[in-house]
Amino acid sequence: MSAASSLGETLRAAMNAARKAQDKDRTLVLGTIISNLKNREIDLRRPATDDEVVDVVRKGIKIRREAVEQYTAGGRQDLVAAEQAQIRVLEEFLPPAVDPEEIRAAVRQAIAAGARDLGKVMAQVLPTYKGRADGKLINQIVREELQAG
Repeated sequence: MSAASSLGETLRAAMNAARKAQDKDRTLVLGTIISNLKNREIDLRRPATDDEVVDVVRKGIKIRREAVEQYTAGGRQDLVAAEQAQIRVLEEFLPPAVDPEEIRAAVRQAIAAGARDLGKVMAQVLPTYKGRADGKLINQIVREELQAG
């Protein structure tokens, strides 16, 4: 057996279960993500790690959130609901979210250690929470703390 990620296997098993249950919406969204994952593995020329699988899932969620914004602006509530349902399915496969206060404490620590601008603080904090917290949230917290300090 190759070093394929357990999260990738979990996605595949969930899609097979959705197929057996004839849940077309869930099968579609999981199939799309698995396809994106397969493309990533082809680019990497090796099986994806769990962190890389999480990146693929997060990217799928980001794309769907952008679609929600577009559909909301266009007044298409039927499509908004469909995209939000897909986001909920994908969020099931993400690791538990990090408490924003934990991120805020890490940001304060980085600022106290001498990082005084957005780029330097992000460079110190982002790797710690990669795959466990949204980059937008981290960026927002960094900006708030830099303004407060």
